[in-house]
Amino acid sequence: MLEVPDWIAERVVRRMGRRHVSERIDPARTAFVVVDLQKYYTHPGFMAECPAARDTFPVVNALADALRQMGGHVVWVKTSADGADEYWHLYHGRMLNPEASARRLRELASDGPGFAFPEELDVRGSDVQVIKRCYSAFAPGSSDLNEILEARDINTVLIGGTLTNACCETTARDAMVRNYATIMIEDALSALSDPEHVNALHNWLLHFGDVFSADEAIARMSSWSSSGGQETSP
Repeated sequence: MLEVPDWIAERVVRRMGRRHVSERIDPARTAFVVVDLQKYYTHPGFMAECPAARDTFPVVNALADALRQMGGHVVWVKTSADGADEYWHLYHGRMLNPEASARRLRELASDGPGFAFPEELDVRGSDVQVIKRCYSAFAPGSSDLNEILEARDINTVLIGGTLTNACCETTARDAMVRNYATIMIEDALSALSDPEHVNALHNWLLHFGDVFSADEAIARMSSWSSSGGQETSP
């Protein structure tokens, strides 16, 4: 459970007049967007392995299943490095050394060994799969995620995946800017260290939206269903 310092909670309440953006969540208008839980980011031996990501698999599966049962939507986002040395040449040319760039292009290609989802994840045929080209799935030209969510009348996005403070955070920030009530699911997220994970979530609370556990999110969706509904945002 994320520990929230009093000063953060007080600042949130002072800004909004309440502690949470989303007291209740309409599951039918909610998408659980799972970012980058591919072998490249989760399995030993790959350049971008985040060991903590594997610990989130049971939580991700449980939340996805609960949301499906309540009529919501599950979206699995995958990164492809196809052509990234050209369209994202700043990253590949300056932020990665030549060996790392070549390895990323090889391991994260659409036909590469790291592109697939781990077998432990419960990815179903009824779920949506989206391929993105850079950190944020909502960045211009990165993916068609926004169009997919709009077509399903989604107004709330739950974010899981890895890394908390990189692709998950940038995707979440852009979702919030596009007027989705965006919630970081703390136990469905992972980073390379606890401080990186915690600091990203604290900053999220200060400026962007809610942080819930998977159980908290399920409870708020169940509350909506049992009460007949209430808007998730002003």
